[in-house]
Amino acid sequence: MPTVSLATAGSVIGIQQLLSMEKFALVVTSIAAPNAALKALAQGSEENNFDFILIGDEASPSDFYLRGCRFYSLIDQQKLSFQLANLLPTRHYARKNLGYLIALNEGATTIVETDDDNFPKADFWTARKRRQSVPTVPGTGWLNVYRYFTDANIWPRGMPLDQIRTPVAEWSTLQQQDVDCPIQQGLSDENPDVDAIYRFVQPLPQSFRTDRRLALSAGSWSPFNSQNTAWWRDAFPLLYLPSYCSFRMTDIWRSFVAQRIAWANNWSVLYHSPNVTQERNEHDLLLDFRDEISGYLNNARFCAALDELELKPGTEYLGENLRQCYRRLVALGLFEERELRLVDAWLEDVKTAGIG
Repeated sequence: MPTVSLATAGSVIGIQQLLSMEKFALVVTSIAAPNAALKALAQGSEENNFDFILIGDEASPSDFYLRGCRFYSLIDQQKLSFQLANLLPTRHYARKNLGYLIALNEGATTIVETDDDNFPKADFWTARKRRQSVPTVPGTGWLNVYRYFTDANIWPRGMPLDQIRTPVAEWSTLQQQDVDCPIQQGLSDENPDVDAIYRFVQPLPQSFRTDRRLALSAGSWSPFNSQNTAWWRDAFPLLYLPSYCSFRMTDIWRSFVAQRIAWANNWSVLYHSPNVTQERNEHDLLLDFRDEISGYLNNARFCAALDELELKPGTEYLGENLRQCYRRLVALGLFEERELRLVDAWLEDVKTAGIG
């Protein structure tokens, strides 16, 4: 954690006041040169006192520079003291894990993550509250959360295909509850996070309501992504993105693991109206479809296996619970066994930072 002087403007900040100060980090991974979205994120970070950490990869420009962000090339990443730095595969989105580790080691209290094709709206930078009083969905199994934000026939990437038309309870019937939400998913307008099947057969652009927030309590499954998500410090160990699975599943399967462990701690996952607009990078939809097949076939089985686990409550057990989840998923053949080495390295790096 960086050294912070207690003296400021001729006065002294109390220890408790110092510890209560919020520090926001924005984490992105990209191989792009500074594009319009990255420039907007960098400018917003400067104006709103976010520490913008950008993780590169093999294809990143060697001369990358963008005021307002700290760029880490592969060479820079290899110099980091984290065990994970030399274990993560290259050319993989999961290198974003190093951005999380940098942020938490430097004392971030909230990590916000997005991608290099998302443009922040003004409220992307506004204060976020962990505890919320919001309509809450009880444990009813799979939920197409998009149905509460639009009447369009649309579903989030990672939703089991046989569940996308399952009816949801009327908004007016949901009970308002005070909930603890250290993981919060914001939606994206224009080109939201949907799977390749949706993109082949349904219209875009799509936009969502701007007046709703919704919490999912234990037993309600809905995928969330890494494109517009905020994490509070207690939940940082759950940020881990797996490497030895499909690129299109890494953040979705992470979300299922995080949800299951969150339930053990009486945490809810909050979904809220869009505060980014996505102008999607070019994709080959057939390749996306290929990389999503493991999800289409296994998302329900994945979560059923997590449901069966006996997990311990308490933040001190987050690491143990994470290991237990991945051991079970490896045993089912959903991850390669070498994933466990990365999980162990991640948790050691997180522990070194004083978390877990």
